[in-house]
Amino acid sequence: MPLPKDKKTALLAEYGLKEGDTGSPEAQIAILHARIQQITEHLRGNKKDFHSRRGLMMLVGKRRRLEGYLRRKDIDRYRTLIQRLGIREVKPR
Repeated sequence: MPLPKDKKTALLAEYGLKEGDTGSPEAQIAILHARIQQITEHLRGNKKDFHSRRGLMMLVGKRRRLEGYLRRKDIDRYRTLIQRLGIREVKPR
């Protein structure tokens, strides 16, 4: 279930650091967050779809690792991003 192209470009325009930015941690985390929301909504109606549940857990782990990276590199950018996305803060291990 990939994201629709228009939604992905809107996310990149909003969270990217510059025009055409797809590699910054903020842009990647925003895209992963949108995919996580999409799969979560799918799982609400399809409770026994365990293959999608595994994919969801993998995306959550990848987002968590990216959040940890951004937290280590620049705590201010991290805090503004999680506030804008409305997600909980990652506790360092």
